[in-house]
Amino acid sequence: MPVIVATITPKPDKFDEVGEVLVRLIPEVHGEDGCERYALHKGKDRYVFVEKWRDMAALGAHGGAPSIKAMNEGLKDLVAAPLDVQILEAIPAGDPDKGAI
Repeated sequence: MPVIVATITPKPDKFDEVGEVLVRLIPEVHGEDGCERYALHKGKDRYVFVEKWRDMAALGAHGGAPSIKAMNEGLKDLVAAPLDVQILEAIPAGDPDKGAI
């Protein structure tokens, strides 16, 4: 099951506006087939999604979903850098309930 870490870096004066765009799309993504986790976090200067998808097919469908198209359109001119999307594979270790997402 792929785990995604996607980082969005807003322009300094657009932080709150970027957050509004991202939060607005979350319910739609939660309804996508294969979405197991889609959680937004914020840091001092960035937003980070931690995502878990049933399989690569579900992740691929998400990439072409209306929610992602809307996000890209909504973030136009609000971000300081392109989205940094990392597709990760867990290396389970220790307690199985704590060692992987």
